[in-house]
Amino acid sequence: MIADDKDVLRDVWFGRIPTCFTLYQDEVTEREAEPFYLLLPRVSYLTLVTDKVKKHFLKVMKAEDVEEIWFEYEGTPLKWHYPIGLLFDLHASNTSLPWSITVHFKNFPERDLLHCPCNSVIEAHFMSSIKEADALKHKSQVINDMQKKDHKQLWMGLQNDKFDQFWAINRKLMEYPTEEGGFRYIPFRIYLTMSDRPFIQKLFRPISPDGHTHTLGDLLKEVYPVAIANEAKRYQVVIHGIEPLLETPLQWLSEHLSHPDNFLHISVIPAPSD
Repeated sequence: MIADDKDVLRDVWFGRIPTCFTLYQDEVTEREAEPFYLLLPRVSYLTLVTDKVKKHFLKVMKAEDVEEIWFEYEGTPLKWHYPIGLLFDLHASNTSLPWSITVHFKNFPERDLLHCPCNSVIEAHFMSSIKEADALKHKSQVINDMQKKDHKQLWMGLQNDKFDQFWAINRKLMEYPTEEGGFRYIPFRIYLTMSDRPFIQKLFRPISPDGHTHTLGDLLKEVYPVAIANEAKRYQVVIHGIEPLLETPLQWLSEHLSHPDNFLHISVIPAPSD
């Protein structure tokens, strides 16, 4: 891996979103709840990094007024099993910072959110994503050859925000035989704010049958052509808060801009009207 590429991995890992958490106005408190500010890691999960937020608000609440914590942005419940950076790109891309998230302890929206009673639920979700990604990339050979402790190291690296610990194992998931020029299939999901389906996911190879390198533009043309239709730019295609050039090779994106769960999470959002 080239040195500059290693910097890309670091920049992705250490991406942060300044966030202001406020308690929902109808929650019952004993005294006024001050907002709580936090730099959220883009690559982590809301329920994994908000213990401090929870403790902060519990100080002003009675135990009987507290049920399962959940988060919402402008009326949209935030799915904790989506990486934080994806939630921001999808729902709040063109708003001013800090991102303002509302905290709830009542009326859990069963239809919109999965329950998250403990960290092992997050770990199970995270590991199943990694396994699904490796099934696409290497027919599961790499992840199955690893030991249990390697799996644990991936999770602990994410949970404890340890870049080197995580990448010592994750780099094996990013390797492929030189003669193949890339993974078998690229693990990606395309999310649309203007659609009821949660995301688009299809089999897509990084290299065409005639040996041509597929780009981000090729993927969109095949899977969601509306995103790059030529009229006045109606949509932004965002990964980790940036709009990569459509000419960027998909294999490079998969190796460098995937989330720790090994998927490329791509948001297609309406372009801001000036």
